[in-house]
Amino acid sequence: MLEGPKVSQNELAKRFGVSQPQICRIIKNKERILSEWHRNGDPERKRKREGKDVALETALLRWVEGARTTDLPVSRPLLQLKAKHLAEALGHPNPEPSSGRLAHFGTRHNLAFKKPLVEKGDAEQPTAEHWTSMVLPGLLRSYTPSEIYACGETAVLNPASSPGESTGDRLTLLLCTNASGLEKAPLRAVGESPQPRCLRGVNLGQMPWSYRASSLASMTAPLFAEWLREFNEGMRRQGKSILLLLSKHEAHPYLQLSNVRMVFVPPATTLVQPLDRGITSDLKGHYRRRLLRWLPAERGVGQPTLLDVLHMLAQAWGDVHPGLIASCFRAAGFCPDASTEAPARGLLIQEQLERRTLTDKELERDGELVDGEEGTADGEDGGELAAVQPCPSEREVWRSLATLRRYLECQATSPDLFQAFYELEDAMHMLSAG
Repeated sequence: MLEGPKVSQNELAKRFGVSQPQICRIIKNKERILSEWHRNGDPERKRKREGKDVALETALLRWVEGARTTDLPVSRPLLQLKAKHLAEALGHPNPEPSSGRLAHFGTRHNLAFKKPLVEKGDAEQPTAEHWTSMVLPGLLRSYTPSEIYACGETAVLNPASSPGESTGDRLTLLLCTNASGLEKAPLRAVGESPQPRCLRGVNLGQMPWSYRASSLASMTAPLFAEWLREFNEGMRRQGKSILLLLSKHEAHPYLQLSNVRMVFVPPATTLVQPLDRGITSDLKGHYRRRLLRWLPAERGVGQPTLLDVLHMLAQAWGDVHPGLIASCFRAAGFCPDASTEAPARGLLIQEQLERRTLTDKELERDGELVDGEEGTADGEDGGELAAVQPCPSEREVWRSLATLRRYLECQATSPDLFQAFYELEDAMHMLSAG
């Protein structure tokens, strides 16, 4: 009507039974009203009413829009769970939203809660038993163990504490490895702090781990989609096409990728994923061991920072032996050939002990050689006493290692440099314990 022949505001007010100032306000806010009407798409709505908590509804609506852009089906239970998490993050005293309140929220924003759409491949998975016995073996036959990957998330304790900075009490780790155990994707850690002070100046692109932030330190669909694209790009550069097995989750959007074929494991399957067969627990065991041997008295520092924790987690991920990973894939049925050769766990442990013993002997032999050389030098001085550096204390050694690590964090050109540093640090731990 406003676009047609010009009509006075008084005439419009008489025609619709309202006051002239109301017509004036409607004309003034015409663009905003039309924009909200088109966005909500509810032609029966006559009033624009805000919810009781505008901040919560704004954050929740933003999450719904983001979920729909990644093709994540939004259901009422999922919406209620997300609303609870957002309310807790906003510090509300009563974070549990009522179903009626969420129903009004859905009505105001014209949200239709539908069942998840059936994705390509889901029709082949009517039951978990059928998927386990028929679908999975057919998938695995098309790939070698080095091309079969599994990924998933797990939470670990984050004891990091920085003055004036809250980093939360946990981290979510994204783990990904192949069935041979020879290729592990670098850890992706998710925390609460978006810009931790301890990461300032660190060359993050060359670290053996990566860090992202989200509310409640949880994995989200956008963060997982970002990791998927980076993972796919890495496979493309290697010229590999791989199979990625993962669980169906709100934070796992389905993407069409060039070198990664995503297959969701049915939630009701009797199979236990490889990561839950012992890989995750082994990682956490190595991580706890490294936390326990953090000795503030000897290092001269307080609690580990988030940066220290990330390095310890990368070391712990490296400590998970390929043989253990391969055996977990076979036990879960995620390997095309169960008879794939892999050394037994006891043999792996024995091999590690022998390797460490050899390293100790080499260190002792090197020490004797240095002593002999020093003695020769002293003899050539004609009886003059040479200035001999005193043996540094353990605190001085740890400070030197911390300085070296900081230099690598700022100047490293490859994550492989940290593997050599981690081995040096482990050797120093063994010397201290001996």
